[in-house]
Amino acid sequence: MGNLFAGPHLWIILIIILLLFGAAKLPALAKSLGQSARVFKGEMKAMKEDDAPESGTDSAPAASTGTETAAAESPADQDTPPRAS
Repeated sequence: MGNLFAGPHLWIILIIILLLFGAAKLPALAKSLGQSARVFKGEMKAMKEDDAPESGTDSAPAASTGTETAAAESPADQDTPPRAS
């Protein structure tokens, strides 16, 4: 099938995006995409941290109600929306 994101294919895709959204909206679109990637990365990190204690030892089972984790979050994580349970 070939590489779809090489050479002329990439240029055609970029031109179509430019025509659809216009040059004025591209910076806002890029900012929104960056914020979404940052939120996704933070959620993946949080999921890995949640899984880390479970894979360690079983001597202390965690009985979490969800309120303890919200209080333990750092101020930098407060700008991200809460995860759906």
